Amino acid sequence: MNNQFTPSKDSPVYVISVAAELAGMHAQTLRQYDRLGLVTPSRTRGGGRRYSMRDVEMLRQVQRLSQEEGISLAGIQRILELEHEVNELRSRVEQLSDELEQTRMQQGTRVFAAGPDGQIVTLRPGQRPHRSVGTSLVVWRPGRR
Repeated sequence: MNNQFTPSKDSPVYVISVAAELAGMHAQTLRQYDRLGLVTPSRTRGGGRRYSMRDVEMLRQVQRLSQEEGISLAGIQRILELEHEVNELRSRVEQLSDELEQTRMQQGTRVFAAGPDGQIVTLRPGQRPHRSVGTSLVVWRPGRR
């Protein structure tokens, strides 16, 4: 029987010293990033920080952008905000696409036409609007009012 616990990427299981070691930086740097809002770890009831593997990956990304790319912490914060916004928008587009597909499947294909009284009517594919035979005659003369 294997009772081994495997945390998910979002499970806050690492104390600050372990997260700092995994990220390859000093614990004080993690505290600074937390104060700036670059990485926000979970908190215990006593206020201790608990980092997830996703947090550690974010710390590595912040460090890479800062050290290798030379981006300021304010710039990194803006990049992270924009990445978050893009992810939210992608999620919303996916949600709306799913809703549109469901609506199309529920309603089927619709065709629109002008009815006998000039109003727009909805028809099924292959169906024709009912035409009434009228006695009215309309004469159109271009250029005249």
